[in-house]
Amino acid sequence: MKKLGFGLMRLPISDKKDAGSIDIEQFKKMTDIFMEKGFTYFDTAWMYCGFKSKAAVKPALVDRYSRDSFTLASKLHWSFLNSFEDRDNIFNAQLEKTGAGYFDYYLLHGIEANSYEVYKKYDCFKWLRDKKEQGAIRHIGFSYHDRAELLDRILTEHPETEFVQLQINYLDWESE
Repeated sequence: MKKLGFGLMRLPISDKKDAGSIDIEQFKKMTDIFMEKGFTYFDTAWMYCGFKSKAAVKPALVDRYSRDSFTLASKLHWSFLNSFEDRDNIFNAQLEKTGAGYFDYYLLHGIEANSYEVYKKYDCFKWLRDKKEQGAIRHIGFSYHDRAELLDRILTEHPETEFVQLQINYLDWESE
């Protein structure tokens, strides 16, 4: 896999006041160029582009390219979890909106001390393993936004984690 991914957090829009007014034709052109250059990794999340990013994936990518020609990552964000059912409700809506059939990479999004407690409360790591066993997810991981000590603890408690996406920001460069 090439080392550049297409983040779908900020897509071209037709109305500057509406983050969900995605310009699908422009997005298709961007997708085509990205794929023509040999890149295949696309990354979205539930709330990106005013909750419309996922729906844009279907016409710009899924409907136009074979499923084995790209990889698709998505995420579950702790702030939308208020019940065990929310995990499946969000996940199923993500699959339906993208039309992808499965996610190559699925992350628990934005783990830090407080959000880790929410993910534990709703048993999200076991839930991820179950989704992987069902074939709905190929690789499980999380994005991380806290200190090294907590990262070490989480990886020790959850050795089934296959990858971690780190938040690295030049403003935080002194952070370990």
